[in-house]
Order: sequence, then C-alpha cells, then structure tokens
Amino acid sequence: MFTGITQGLFTVTQVEVKPGMITYSVQLNKALLSGLEIGASVSVDGVCQTVIAIKGQEVTFNAIAETCRKTTLADIRQGQKVSIERSATFGSEIGGHMMAGHVYGTAEILRREINENNLQLILHCPKLMMTYFFKKGFVGINGSSLTVNDVDLMHDTITVDLIPHTLQLTDFANKRIGDKVNIELDATTVTIVETIKRLNLAAHPK
Repeated sequence: MFTGITQGLFTVTQVEVKPGMITYSVQLNKALLSGLEIGASVSVDGVCQTVIAIKGQEVTFNAIAETCRKTTLADIRQGQKVSIERSATFGSEIGGHMMAGHVYGTAEILRREINENNLQLILHCPKLMMTYFFKKGFVGINGSSLTVNDVDLMHDTITVDLIPHTLQLTDFANKRIGDKVNIELDATTVTIVETIKRLNLAAHPK
C-alpha cells in the first residue's frame, strides 16, 4: 500500500524492451535504498512495481504486458524522471489517501492553467472512469494523491490543482497538453458505486 505522497523524482538509467515485457532501472538515493529488498513493492509513476534486482543505487523492475497496456510505463525511456514512493510501513503517517498502485488506465492532459501559486490541470478521462469521480473526492495521478476540484460529466473531464510543494517533488510542471498520466481511482468510491449498481440491477432486473 502507498499514501500518494511522492518521495521525489528519479532518473531511469536503463530500458530493455522484451517480448511482452519492459525491464528498466531507476537510480534511487540512499534514503530510499535503505532497507529495500528484492521482492519489495515500489510505486513508479503510480504503478505498483516489484523490485527484481538492486545493484549499487540502481533498482530494476519489470513492466509486464498488462501493465504496459494500461499505464504510461509502455513509453518509459532512458533519461526520463519518474515519481517514486516506497510502500507504507506500519505506523506511517497517511498524508494523502491509501493507494494500492493499481492503475485503472490513463487520462490525457487537455489544458494547463498556471496561476500565481499553483498549476491547474484539466484531464480528459475515459468515460467509464467518470462514474467514480466526485468533487472533493480523491484521485491518484502518477502516484500523487490529489483532490478532485471539479467534475465535468458532459466533457468527461476532471480538474486538479497542484501546490508548489507537489510540483517540486513530481514531474507535473513539465507535463504538456496531450501527455498521458496514470489514474488510480479511490478504492472506497469504486466499492460503493459498484455495490449500488449491483443492488439496483438486482432490484430491477432486465
């Protein structure tokens, strides 16, 4: 599990594309390497990835076909910076909201609005996701826990605002219109919505 509080941006040092899988390495700092073991879970741009090798400060992961199909890891490249979060430990402060690193799909940046103290992003999302977004609800975007400030069901968009601290620890400031980002829906919201759908279906079968 993760908290959605990104611990920094780190450089992808190697990428190897294989049939049905991408193997890649990220150079972490000493703080994030402390206690890290093979088999541990790490959030990479919001995607839960398993550590398969550690060599010096380079940590290696595999992104399998299903992961590449649903996330931006399909386009990962050497030299790119990715957001990293180590998995939460018992007793950790939950500053964001509980996240699993299970990405539901991607959204496209439709507009960027830069204000004096924050960056506002308007994201175009797959229509099937829109059921699960609510104003002031949570969403995970590239591993960051963010508040949904607006939902436009007519145009299938959501709006989020990023404060300077978040911009310092993530790559959102460098994202452009048309770029894709990973979306993790709030699990509690998904559970409630899906339960209501099933109850309605049971009460009003076709």
